[in-house]
Amino acid sequence: QVQVVESGGGLVQAGGSLRLSCAASGSIRSINDMGWYRQAPGKQRDLVATITRGGNTNYADSVKGRFTISRDNAKNTVYLQMNSLKPEDTAVYYCNADIWTDLFRHYHTWGQGTQVTVSS
Repeated sequence: QVQVVESGGGLVQAGGSLRLSCAASGSIRSINDMGWYRQAPGKQRDLVATITRGGNTNYADSVKGRFTISRDNAKNTVYLQMNSLKPEDTAVYYCNADIWTDLFRHYHTWGQGTQVTVSS
């Protein structure tokens, strides 16, 4: 089995920064795309940023220029550096990883989420 676990959320004032981490573990053969999504209360889960194994990135318009996604393939870990945070960034942030296992099984794996709260 495989899993991903997020860390790094918390409470920060507007204009501040946070860095989220997400580590994948288990019988991993390879990981393709990794990404971050967020869900605010009463709203749908939306894409924040994704990154391919080769490092190509994609961002939601609302976070471009403020957030940076990166990954360490050797550690099966993806990061999200969030700067200039705004109250509207408040949400539960979820990690997603496209994982192939040693037995060639394919999983789109979600983490349990980490809360980010930005106070005004």
